[in-house]
Amino acid sequence: MKELENLVAVSRKYGADSRFVIAGGGNTSYKDEKHLWVKASGHALATIDENGFAVLDRSLLAPMGTRQYSADVNEREARVKEDLALANLTRDRRPSVETSLHDCMDYAYVVHLHPTLVNALMCSNKAQECCRELFPDALYIEYTDPGYTLFRKVYDRLQECKKATGRQPQVIFLQNHGVFVGAGTTEEIDAIYAGMMEKLEACVKPLPEGESPVCDCVTELIPAIRQILSRGGRGLKTLKITSNALVDWVLENADKVKRPFTPDIIVYCKSEYLVLNADVQEAEEKIEAFTARRGYTPKVLLIKGVGLVAVGDHAKNADIISEVFLDAAKVAFYAQSFGGEHGMEPAWIDFIDNWEVENYRRKVASGASQGRVEGKTIIVTGAAQGFGEGIARELMGQGANIVVADLNDLVGAATAENLNSIGKNNRSIFVKTNVADMKSLQNLMKETVCRFGALDVFVSNAGVLRAGGLEAMTPENFEFVTNINYKAYFFCAKVASHIMKVETQMDPDYFADIVQVNSKSGLRGSKANFAYAGGKFGGIGLTQSFALELAPFRVKVNSICPGNFYDGPLWSNPENGLFVQYLAAGKVPGAKTVQDVKDYYLAQVPMRKGCNPADVTKAILYAIEQTGETGQAIPVTGGQVMLA
Repeated sequence: MKELENLVAVSRKYGADSRFVIAGGGNTSYKDEKHLWVKASGHALATIDENGFAVLDRSLLAPMGTRQYSADVNEREARVKEDLALANLTRDRRPSVETSLHDCMDYAYVVHLHPTLVNALMCSNKAQECCRELFPDALYIEYTDPGYTLFRKVYDRLQECKKATGRQPQVIFLQNHGVFVGAGTTEEIDAIYAGMMEKLEACVKPLPEGESPVCDCVTELIPAIRQILSRGGRGLKTLKITSNALVDWVLENADKVKRPFTPDIIVYCKSEYLVLNADVQEAEEKIEAFTARRGYTPKVLLIKGVGLVAVGDHAKNADIISEVFLDAAKVAFYAQSFGGEHGMEPAWIDFIDNWEVENYRRKVASGASQGRVEGKTIIVTGAAQGFGEGIARELMGQGANIVVADLNDLVGAATAENLNSIGKNNRSIFVKTNVADMKSLQNLMKETVCRFGALDVFVSNAGVLRAGGLEAMTPENFEFVTNINYKAYFFCAKVASHIMKVETQMDPDYFADIVQVNSKSGLRGSKANFAYAGGKFGGIGLTQSFALELAPFRVKVNSICPGNFYDGPLWSNPENGLFVQYLAAGKVPGAKTVQDVKDYYLAQVPMRKGCNPADVTKAILYAIEQTGETGQAIPVTGGQVMLA
């Protein structure tokens, strides 16, 4: 059906453009004489397809414009919902709450959006005056509670316009809400929106631009705040920091955003925001007072010297909150060109806060928990490829936010992108990291905290190997292996534990984890491989010592000791993999080919299998989930190494 293809195309066009749509908002429709196709709730315009539209019988929708409903709000909205359900021909899709409004406009296509510039006008003190001046042919509707009340007001006004002029207006502006545009073709829709944006752009000043530096205090402050927000059974929160010139303007003019401008802002950011100084004690007092008063934790924190902190139930939620509030900041800034900002009135806010339809949207936006490390933020070093990538992938599948820490820029960035393709509500980022350099690790901590607000688990996986006996091993290679496999583990534990102690101090029920990916070579010596084995033996000594020191702070420290990952590049790389190195070093007596070396090692494993990332991740998950063990070296070797 060509018309439906056009509807999908125009929906995706505007849904993917942040100037028009934030957080999947807005809705679109097409109608013929008998049926109405309208975006179903829970579907984002940017990715919608034909199955994202509810189909309704217009003969059952039409009477709703003149039907007399109860004066009681709850009874009225319940009956309206029933009538919409009766008209709905696609029972598995819930039609937009504005379905009736789409139906009563005399145009085949209707596109309802919330453009930032339009909302700047509609959420200003001179909204009606400026609207009449700029768009004299449009219909302006004073703020009205969404649902049937808004539909009936628009319906009656459209009937009046048609009676007076013989036609309906194509543009309807809604105070503190957005705009509806109707036309016979999607090309005409595009032309109307283009003209609208051109007029509004000419009226406003450019936004403040540029990034602002985030102070180093975030690694002390934000993890503490995250744990305050998460404690007491509230669930682990994910925090996202944004610091730029626009946020600076908001911090200097916080009174201009003290009330939400539109219903969408309330849906995602709630209706009250906290302005804080960079002080943990003050933050704790204000957050607890807010939570006691409102019954939920704040979604938006404006912290002086830090920036905007979005508080999400998961990373996807934090992204949406950040996006929506930044759009509100733009609205506030632009609204100064139209007589200043005009936030929603308390009664309007209360209606949205308690409205069932908006609560449904919140539920859809919140997502559901599904993983064993859901909501935890985990750094995996050496995760760009190989064993580390496999561990990161497994943990991503269990709901964790993953920080890929690696020196390899191109591969690391691609790995984070690939992980995001399998994520649900969780996210992954890449941070270029040299684990043997303290400054690089401190930057890793800062980037992690700015993106996710916390560090729950540090997986020290990065490692190197240079095989060779006493005659062949050079001092340079020995030092290189020792620096990465032993010394760098100390560096990693030092910076990670500092943040973790900040978190555990704020929540007596919270445990954090440092997990070293060691090796079976850390449990017994390895011929012609002493540089690697020595570092790994030392790593277990560090694990036990760190565990004793950090136990009072509820930071567990354990080592996982995998067997050989024969399928990974460390072993199987045809140019410099261990099979090739061991053959050259003569480590396997009588071996003449790489296959001889492979067979030799596999024969030593009782389970007759190599270790893989999934095996090791199960051991990592055990170390994280339990709270009764620390300082352990857990073998995952297929029985090749057994502990007494």
